[in-house]
Amino acid sequence: MTNLRFAIIGCGRISPNHLAAAIENKLDIVAICDLDEKKMEQTFSTFDLGVAVTKYTDYRQMLAIEKPDLVAICTESGKHGQIALDCIDSGSHLIIEKPIALSLEEADQIIERAEAKNLKVSACHQNRFNKSVQKLREAVEAGRFGRLLHGTAHIRWNRGEDYYIQAPWRGTWQQDGGALMNQCIHNIDLLRWMMGDDIVEVVGMTDNLKHPFIEAEDLGIALVRFSNGSYGVIEGTTNIYPQNFEETLYVFGDQGTVKIGGKSVNIIEEWLFADQLDDSQEVKAKYHENPPTVYGFGHTPLYADVIEAIKQDREPYVTAEDGRRALELVLAIYKSAAEKKSIQLPLEKASTLDFINLFHRVSGSGQGHD
Repeated sequence: MTNLRFAIIGCGRISPNHLAAAIENKLDIVAICDLDEKKMEQTFSTFDLGVAVTKYTDYRQMLAIEKPDLVAICTESGKHGQIALDCIDSGSHLIIEKPIALSLEEADQIIERAEAKNLKVSACHQNRFNKSVQKLREAVEAGRFGRLLHGTAHIRWNRGEDYYIQAPWRGTWQQDGGALMNQCIHNIDLLRWMMGDDIVEVVGMTDNLKHPFIEAEDLGIALVRFSNGSYGVIEGTTNIYPQNFEETLYVFGDQGTVKIGGKSVNIIEEWLFADQLDDSQEVKAKYHENPPTVYGFGHTPLYADVIEAIKQDREPYVTAEDGRRALELVLAIYKSAAEKKSIQLPLEKASTLDFINLFHRVSGSGQGHD
């Protein structure tokens, strides 16, 4: 054991990845929490959790009794913010599933309270730990691209009605958002991270073309202008027939070109640099991964890093501020689409709640602005 007491709040679709990572990193699992007792029973059965692990339906009670050192928050997105603040107030370090919150105000409160109590908070953008992504980041930090020109993030996935019936909070403005916030935020995070983080301006369009049973978008397209003079293009959708197609990240510089593809940015497909410091075919072969799902293999190294950050009293590799930046970019796209104009960054205030009843159906299909 690492001697760190671990608990998880929320036993839904993503929770097995967190529990597997906790077990792999030898955390002392003391509790799981969910309002649905059947989900907890299934979790117990799947992971053969012993009598030392207690089930709770009230996370506040769990925090008071178990006093976990580290908590993973895997609930509906709209509950992340308040649960995170309660965990911080109780003295727990955090790993928060994406998005870190649904409002910038809550994200800022999380950052400020955690800093005040010297608690570590990591936004779970686990794709940063993909072998392919780590190799790309190494090239960016080494300046091998020369002048960064532009980058693109394509998320071409499929989500059908069954996915939303399974969890009715999905696709709502109060608890989720649409394709950009839920499915695409990982690659949006990577694009912003690779292209220099600081953004000047965002222009976005969103629509709902095939999912009349949800409130938010199933297609989002955006142009991003970074402060270093480079540009970004985002294309995210859950409309691809008949299943998930690709999640691809391109970075173009005047001295280099890289394409990372696969179902979840896990395969280097192009690796071209003017400096010719490495062999393109060797790089592609060495940094190739084939995960069984789009969640990839990143949860285990993310957990390892957070555990080390706690013990060494340093910032995690993926911080709460990183989570805020990804959230800010998605909200800026929504804001641009709703107001039909370019949006200047940074944003101080914005929330998915700002868009409730703002979009309406047009001729039975699509979204428009009142």
